[in-house]
Amino acid sequence: MIIDSIKNAALYKGTGARIQMALEYLAKTDFEPLAPGRYDIDGGNVYALVQHYRTKPRETGLWEAHRRYIDVQYVAAGIESMGYAPIGNLTVTQPYSSEKDCELFSGAGDFVTVRAGTFAIFFPGDGHMPCLAAAAPAPVRKVVVKVAV
Repeated sequence: MIIDSIKNAALYKGTGARIQMALEYLAKTDFEPLAPGRYDIDGGNVYALVQHYRTKPRETGLWEAHRRYIDVQYVAAGIESMGYAPIGNLTVTQPYSSEKDCELFSGAGDFVTVRAGTFAIFFPGDGHMPCLAAAAPAPVRKVVVKVAV
């Protein structure tokens, strides 16, 4: 897992061309006028999912992990809490679905507050619990860029 301000995106050039492409897209795009939905950056290799939602209480969250895609989660507006735990420390509750590229887990982990202008990168093996309320449920505009491994 990596967490940082989008202002520092250039520091992560060594993480690979596709992650660099994702971070450059996030740094240069105005998400205010974009409707929720999918936006292709490099076809199925790199694409963005623009989301608008209300954060939810931590006790309703689910641990998830992916195998085919890295998640670059960017909070464009609002604030949320995100959980992180190595999947080796979690218990599988829903086996991996190749169709959804998702496996669900239960267990404990650590949580960080992610404010507008901040991104978090979750690699395969990184269990994560996104969309959580930092204090109380509130609206968030987030962009999840899916980066093929």
